[in-house]
Formats: sequence, C-alpha cells, structure tokens
Amino acid sequence: MPETICLAFTGASGMPYGVRLLECLLAADCRVQLLYSRVAQIVARQEMALDLPARASDAQAALRERYRALPGRLEVYGREEWFAPVASGSNPPDAMVVCPCSMGTLAAIAQGLASKLIERAADVVLKENRKLILVPRETPLSAIHLENMLRLVRAGAVVLPPNPGFYHHPQRVEDMVDFVVARILDQLRVPHALLERWGNVAGG
Repeated sequence: MPETICLAFTGASGMPYGVRLLECLLAADCRVQLLYSRVAQIVARQEMALDLPARASDAQAALRERYRALPGRLEVYGREEWFAPVASGSNPPDAMVVCPCSMGTLAAIAQGLASKLIERAADVVLKENRKLILVPRETPLSAIHLENMLRLVRAGAVVLPPNPGFYHHPQRVEDMVDFVVARILDQLRVPHALLERWGNVAGG
C-alpha cells in the first residue's frame, strides 16, 4: 500500500468522486498531498456546496478539521507552490490520482506540459515510474481525447473513467460514487470495504 498519495482535483464534473476518495485515503491512514485548480473550486461549490478556499493554508485547516486528519496526514499546496515536494523528482509521492480530471489537464499531461503544479506533479510521477491514475469525466470523447489517453497509457498512466457498474444494485448516488472510488483504491492497493467483490454479490 502506498504511504504518500498526491491527489488533484481539476475542473471536470465529478467532484463527489474526488472528495470521497480523499475521505477514504485519510481513513486508510494514507498521507495525502492535495492540489486543486481554480475551476475545481467552482465545481466543488456547484456540485457539493463545498468551499475550497483560495489559500492553501485555509483549505488545509478546514479539511483537516472536516476529516479529523492528524497533522502530517493531509497537506494542501497552492497552485504556484513550486517548493512543494510534488514538484521535484527528488521527493515524489508513491502515487498520484487526478480525480476528477478535466480534458485540458489530461491533454497538458499527455504533452508533457508543466506550467502548473498539478501538471508538474503528474510529470514527476511519470518520469519517476510511480503510478499515475487519471479519472477523466467527459462524454462523448473526441479523437483528440482518445489519442491523448492512448499516449498516457503508453507512458505508463492508468486511465480510469468513472463508469459505475450496476451488478451490485446501487440504491443511492453515493453507492455509484463508491463503486468508482473502490476501483481507484484497488489500483492504489489501498484496502477498503466499499462494496462486495465480484462473486460475493447476492445473486452473482
């Protein structure tokens, strides 16, 4: 199980996936380094009535209180905080998840652009051969989107679209969110009990 995970929120729809993932990672006693874009702040407010303060220190205090995270378990870094550990290959996280991942962020990572901290962190993870998981939320997909995804998979990234299954008979939106988050946790090898394994589902 990775000890340190960089989690990035970007401006795609699907913020409930990212927020639930943050909660589960902290509950599993992972160390989380959180980054988020300006548009992610707008999406969080619109989809979840969640305020992500512009100042990283304010967000860190609020989220630590919300999730009762111990000091050192949750660090939030600003968009231009280039001295953050995630900006350097000398101190990379064990893994990184971009959830939700906008097509703009996905394209920038695919092309090796690193003008923003999120993109630079992803670039570091790839070049240091650590696991990078991208959770793109868009439909339909253009040829450009698909070519960028293929480029990333060939570079070693995992592209994990948030496509919930229905064999576990979800009763609430939260059940569908947990299905996707469970798949991400599986990729990270973080133990969880969010849903029954295939073959253990009633009627399966």
